[in-house]
Amino acid sequence: MVLLLLAALVIPLGLDLYMPVPEDNPMTVEKIELGRRLFNDRRLSRDGSIACASCHDPERAFSKAEPVSAGVFGRRGRRNAPAIVNRGYGRAFFWDARARTLEDQVLKPIEDSNEMDLPVADAASRVGLTTEDLSRALASYVRAILSGDSPYDRFVNGERTALSTEQHAGLQIFRGKGNCTACHVGPNFTDERLHNTGVAWREPPTLSAGSGPVAGYFADQGAGNGTFKTPTLREVARTAPYMHDGSLATLEDVIDFYDRGGRPNPHIDAELHSLHLAADEKQALVAFLKSLSGSIREGQP
Repeated sequence: MVLLLLAALVIPLGLDLYMPVPEDNPMTVEKIELGRRLFNDRRLSRDGSIACASCHDPERAFSKAEPVSAGVFGRRGRRNAPAIVNRGYGRAFFWDARARTLEDQVLKPIEDSNEMDLPVADAASRVGLTTEDLSRALASYVRAILSGDSPYDRFVNGERTALSTEQHAGLQIFRGKGNCTACHVGPNFTDERLHNTGVAWREPPTLSAGSGPVAGYFADQGAGNGTFKTPTLREVARTAPYMHDGSLATLEDVIDFYDRGGRPNPHIDAELHSLHLAADEKQALVAFLKSLSGSIREGQP
């Protein structure tokens, strides 16, 4: 990996100007545009019924307004379709971090039997590409989906009226009493790590700690013991329902869940505890989270 200033992109206010990009897949406008077309191409699914965009709707910050999306033939898995804004800054991908690069990640939904259910080689052949070129183009497009320039970003860059009084109060709770920054940190509001909050913690793991993609960086987190990756909070007001299983319908539900200290279980994260937020504090926190909605760019110069 190399850190590149991306000439093909305009980086919105609030995001790091440098993004990790593989040396063998440099960003170009042409590749981003090819990836955009592929992202919307239903030929990448076995029966031609869905595209990547079917589960990652641009109008919803590239998420889906269902707890679990329908794949080909109406099949459904167990995971909520996450927002994919700012994933170029990610260090691991999928809720269980089983992919370490976007080039790897973008191919897995194509071959997943509950999603697009098509061998990757067949998908690439249908659109006249090699598997490698399919992977690189899709990954480049996803890297180009950026969200920033929100009221919060303008506030921290000196525009003191960009947040309302209530939103500013919510920011103080987010950083203080709410302890939200224990996991939601940095420009993208995620530590990119795995945590157990008690949501569906008995779900059978797809990975176990210290093996495969979760070795090394993630091995010390007990991957597989009900742990899931911290999602970005960018555009969070547009991405309901919430949690890896889509089990919480609203931001108010999410705040109530964390106010109770999550759901107790033997592996719950040490940072979680009851918060005892007052009703007006919860309302202020919701208002602040809405201030993280900004401008979404898809690789436009």
